[in-house]
Amino acid sequence: MGTGSSGSAAKARPAAGPRVEVLRVGHRAGRDPRLSTHLALVARAFGARRMHLNPPDDHVAESLARVRERWGGEFEVVPAPSWTSVVRDARGPVVHLTMYGQPLARLLPRLRRERDLLLVVGGAKVPPRLYGVSTFNVAVGSQPHSEVAAVAVVLKELLGLPGTRAFPGARQRIVPKARGKSVVPVRGRPP
Repeated sequence: MGTGSSGSAAKARPAAGPRVEVLRVGHRAGRDPRLSTHLALVARAFGARRMHLNPPDDHVAESLARVRERWGGEFEVVPAPSWTSVVRDARGPVVHLTMYGQPLARLLPRLRRERDLLLVVGGAKVPPRLYGVSTFNVAVGSQPHSEVAAVAVVLKELLGLPGTRAFPGARQRIVPKARGKSVVPVRGRPP
């Protein structure tokens, strides 16, 4: 790894883009399980490594564990009793996705150079403190929109489209078709 003019070590961008984790703040068990599950599904499909769920919800974590069992990959939903601890322990910049932030297009070149990123999305009531402790407050648009959409857009811009490949360890995969649907076992793996 080379050094910059100041002598500090320069960060080499991984070929596949930054390692991304997602933090969902303000999940309301009983009211938000479907939305938080969809958020985790999108994060997984678009290449995030894990989703921290605050407050924890075993039902969402178990649902995604079943998806991983059938469809492969290493994505996991981990309990986050304290969102502030997850933010404090983040390996890279904390990117709060909010419609009130700076335009994504302006920050993309910098975000793509990072090695690790923590994307943070809030629920109905975002703690005001989150705006101040985040490295960046980023907007994919300045109109009301879903946090699921925001995560999908940002991950697509950072890591590209997920494509049609099966994830490592998958028991089944989808065969793309113009009409109908086809799900087949992955060779060497029981269905």
